Amino acid sequence: MLTHGDSATSPPTIGPPGPPAVLGGTPIRTRPWPTYDKGDVWISEADEQAAIGAIRERRYFRYDTRPHAETHTGRFEQGLCDYFGVRHALACASGTTAIALGLLGLGLPAGSPVACPAFTFAATPSAILLAGHRPVVVECDEDLHLDLEDLRRALAEGVAAVVVVHMRGFAGDMPAICALAAEYGVPVIEDAVPALGAALDGRPLGTFGRAGAFSTQSDKALNTGEGGFLLTDDPELYARAVVFSGAYEGRLARHFGGDRPPVDDLAHPIFGVRMDEIRAALAGALLTGLPAKLTAHHRNYAHVAAGLADLPGVALRRPVAPGAYLGEALVFRLPGATAAQSAWFAAAIRAEGIDARALADPGDTNVRVFWNWRFLVGPDPAAARARWPKTARHLDEAIDIPLSANLTADDCDQLVAAVTRVLPALPPG
Repeated sequence: MLTHGDSATSPPTIGPPGPPAVLGGTPIRTRPWPTYDKGDVWISEADEQAAIGAIRERRYFRYDTRPHAETHTGRFEQGLCDYFGVRHALACASGTTAIALGLLGLGLPAGSPVACPAFTFAATPSAILLAGHRPVVVECDEDLHLDLEDLRRALAEGVAAVVVVHMRGFAGDMPAICALAAEYGVPVIEDAVPALGAALDGRPLGTFGRAGAFSTQSDKALNTGEGGFLLTDDPELYARAVVFSGAYEGRLARHFGGDRPPVDDLAHPIFGVRMDEIRAALAGALLTGLPAKLTAHHRNYAHVAAGLADLPGVALRRPVAPGAYLGEALVFRLPGATAAQSAWFAAAIRAEGIDARALADPGDTNVRVFWNWRFLVGPDPAAARARWPKTARHLDEAIDIPLSANLTADDCDQLVAAVTRVLPALPPG
């Protein structure tokens, strides 16, 4: 475990001198750290007018008398196909439902075992359950990527599908994962909910597997408050997903310009998880500004990562390839730290005026840590941690700091200064 002084280093010049704010010093910043829940958005007046225009049209349901291509939802879906280079896109109510629709589109037998990583938002196993299947949790490595050795074990034991999660915007090792899954003839669904717009070796995340699921919830690269979408090149998977999403009474045909797959739209239940026209109008407008937002995220992440790269006692999360991340979150570990030490560290960073969270904070019911998934692992956190000890150990050490696309260079410098200032004061475990 870390002890006081293990990571001592000279603080940068930015910010007030003296001890950390948590120990009585002056905070490095007093302005709120920009996050979505405080109203931080990346939006233009034209984006706002697109949503207002849709409201004034007074046709809020995607299936009315207009052809598919003339609806806001249809245009948004075509924009997604063009942006990501895929054949099919389906706008829906959330990222969770997008994952579920992707799994439902596979046509697996009910109750199939489906692998997912131990480090993910609770929505991932929830989506597997929503699709009528059984989550099989797989360990993660020290960089909090899906552990390939443990994934092979799960595949050998008979999982029917793999849901890969590009958690906190960092790409999973898709070539390796897809190759491993192919050995067992198992399809891969990408939970790209946390990584909208990120790429791996120039290829957009969400386009490696049979389908990719995304969210447009408030803290995502496209922010419509709620919403999501599914991408795929598989027309039959897409057709099933369309029906499950709520295309009834022949409306499936509107999604295909010509012949459609032989999917019986009366043979599947309809779950009513469509995207509405107002949200689609806003999402379509925001899509045009996505490249600029992605550039800002990468710029800010690179600035902060460079400032922390050589800091003793901080282990930045390593991408599987250069630039294979979104950059909207900074995740790093304090190697050897206990959960209590990490919680103290995050609180000390917050005292400096910067939002931070220790993923495994014992006083926090963070649903990004698997032992808080009581609906899946039961009520005993210690027993759950013992089942996936590698991931639990890495999560104990992990700190998570949101990085808005709207951060300035000064904001980034203040974050680096706060980490550098607080780290030497870390109490013994």
